[in-house]
Amino acid sequence: MRTSILSGAVLAALLLAACQRQPDEQPAPQSEAEPTAALTTQQLDDQIMARLRETGKFDWNQASAHTVWSALRRSDYVLSVGYQPASFSGQLPADAASNAVWQQARAQVLDLILAEEQKVHPELTAADLVAYDETVLPTLDVTVRELSTIKALRASGLVRYAEPMGYEPNRPTANKGAAVLSSSGCGSNTATAGLVAGADYTVLSNGSKSSWNQADQYHGVRTAWGQSTGRGVKVVIIDSGSSDAQENLGSAFNQGLSSGRSIERLVTMPRNTLFGIPYGDQETPNDGCGHGTSMAGACAAPRGTDGAAVGMAYNANLITVRAAEDVFLDASREVKGVSDAFILAGNRATVRIISMSMGRLTSSGQMADAIRYAYGRGKLIFCAAGTSFDWSAGVVGVIYPASLPEAVAITGVKDNLTTRCDECHVGSDVEFTVVMQRTSVDRRPLTLAMSGDAPSTVGGSSVATASMAGLTALVWARYPTETRAQIMSRLVAASSNRSARSSSFGWGRVNVATAVGVQPL
Repeated sequence: MRTSILSGAVLAALLLAACQRQPDEQPAPQSEAEPTAALTTQQLDDQIMARLRETGKFDWNQASAHTVWSALRRSDYVLSVGYQPASFSGQLPADAASNAVWQQARAQVLDLILAEEQKVHPELTAADLVAYDETVLPTLDVTVRELSTIKALRASGLVRYAEPMGYEPNRPTANKGAAVLSSSGCGSNTATAGLVAGADYTVLSNGSKSSWNQADQYHGVRTAWGQSTGRGVKVVIIDSGSSDAQENLGSAFNQGLSSGRSIERLVTMPRNTLFGIPYGDQETPNDGCGHGTSMAGACAAPRGTDGAAVGMAYNANLITVRAAEDVFLDASREVKGVSDAFILAGNRATVRIISMSMGRLTSSGQMADAIRYAYGRGKLIFCAAGTSFDWSAGVVGVIYPASLPEAVAITGVKDNLTTRCDECHVGSDVEFTVVMQRTSVDRRPLTLAMSGDAPSTVGGSSVATASMAGLTALVWARYPTETRAQIMSRLVAASSNRSARSSSFGWGRVNVATAVGVQPL
């Protein structure tokens, strides 16, 4: 990626030009084969939502070239292009970034894009096209403005997919304000008032608080802790980062019964860009949303002496990665950040479990490539089945990328053990459930707030996913030499639906005490 920094005047001019190019009423370039104008955002959204309601999925590869081009014009013009050598079939090679045959295909695809774009914009160079550098996946992230380019890419045997990175239906704004972030899974994540000892949590011997859903009647967690605490297993949480003000994810990560483990706070989300040129401050690992902090706490918060909520695997090693602003992945840089996070996790030999409680409604070939990259390196990947927002409620079952076969989709159920949580998605892609809503008082599980030791609470399939990652860390720590497939078999064998998988809840609720061998079925 180019690293030049825009001056305020130049940035303002480019922003103004971009705004002038993108309104729905502006005519598109004339074409005999296609409509003469790009679809409006409403038309795009109607098309996407109709497909989602009909099939539960929206694949950009099955949309028309005109639809893809319209989505580029109504977002940031960034197109993700997966390339391949001619006549290639099968799994992507691990060395695509250095393989001469694959790099020749990359050069040919980039030349094709440049040739088409130069027909209207002769001043462009190849460097002008590249929006984000990619050094691992066989993918090009390029700025594309012309419909003819989409058509040429689709006609090429060197192209696996050509998809808009930054368009999602009902996307409120490219630069998300506080109200948008709040409706996209973010919030203050402050301490929850009125929590009741003995009902909402149990005070453990060292003073830490064990959330109500860690009780043995739900998942057997407290009994399992007698056999396993997650020691030696490393979990990656791909989310909105972690709060630098929460010492339990920093200097106090090792305290009390949590000891000898490590935590890293990383960031993969790139800076904001305009037509491939970065602007604004460098991104940091710090959580500006609150969601990532809650997920990290639910998974692996310490069993300390300060009265904070304890995570499922309180001796697991942890890496928190800030890959996105919020839970809804509707910006190009969030897709890039998530993809890079999976690559990072895949390249860490010590990482066994990846948890991501974020998603989107439409497909992303680049995210799929990245997830398959990590999966090919033996990682067990948990993704949230979906938590409804004000624009997505009732539209889809399992969201993307949890719907991919390489991901284990997780959702939440109420404490009656048979009903999905109010905001949770279900469907045939779901593999496991985690109890995360007390019906009587509408209470969600305890976790870490942005700062301090007083617990906050968090709900949805998000916390179910991070909790499942922690539960699995307990099992893998108990059987450290086993493979991903063997661990999955243990989880299924200890689940509530092991004899008959549910079409909505998969294998159901795991009893982790059974999975680690200290409690019979």
